[in-house]
Amino acid sequence: MFRRILILIVLAIFVVAFIPLILNFNEATDLQGVAYKYVKDGPTDLGAPNLVTSIVVTYRGLDTLGEVTVLFLATAGVGFLLRRNKGSKDKKKRKSSEILQVGTAFLFPIIVLFGVYIFVHGHLTPGGGFQGGVVIATAFLLVLLANPQHHFNHTLLGITESFSGFFYVFLALLGLFLAAGFVDTTYLPLGKFGHLFSAGAIPLIYSFVGLKVGSELISILDSMKKD
Repeated sequence: MFRRILILIVLAIFVVAFIPLILNFNEATDLQGVAYKYVKDGPTDLGAPNLVTSIVVTYRGLDTLGEVTVLFLATAGVGFLLRRNKGSKDKKKRKSSEILQVGTAFLFPIIVLFGVYIFVHGHLTPGGGFQGGVVIATAFLLVLLANPQHHFNHTLLGITESFSGFFYVFLALLGLFLAAGFVDTTYLPLGKFGHLFSAGAIPLIYSFVGLKVGSELISILDSMKKD
């Protein structure tokens, strides 16, 4: 009885909170303020057809840096809490089916290549570093499912994550000092609009973000795997 009363009280609070928002909602028909400036000047300033993801690493570069930092802290926390004791041996696990093993061998390079394509073309098509990194991590998840005894090289993952993070911050700070704006990517040639080698430093930044996100997620997957 008490639980039902509590649920009704919580629902009533939500109704009271959201009714004014619904009644006073006004649909925006035109862009205003900062949004209008982004849409109006973004293609010319950034040289990238995919305006949404370009904004993420330029006008909103500090936000993206914060998101990458949060992911790094999450990876470090998972690795610390689920670290394996030295000398511990893996328990013998049941082998996966031959279908899964063959399927993983066939799909792994395709998924990795698709993930690379996503963050390399992030300035041209929907996608970017975070999306590409997640896709790459799914390929390595397939490897863990196909071979439960497999362990990834954490040293190599750590080096990849560290260097990609360093160069991402380096490119961002380079834009700060050379172009007087964080993150200004126009210190590299904008190139021809719509081509792969265009949009200044945006493709490079996306590539490093993709490698960083991918390596961090792979480390989390390997750490969360039960011994």
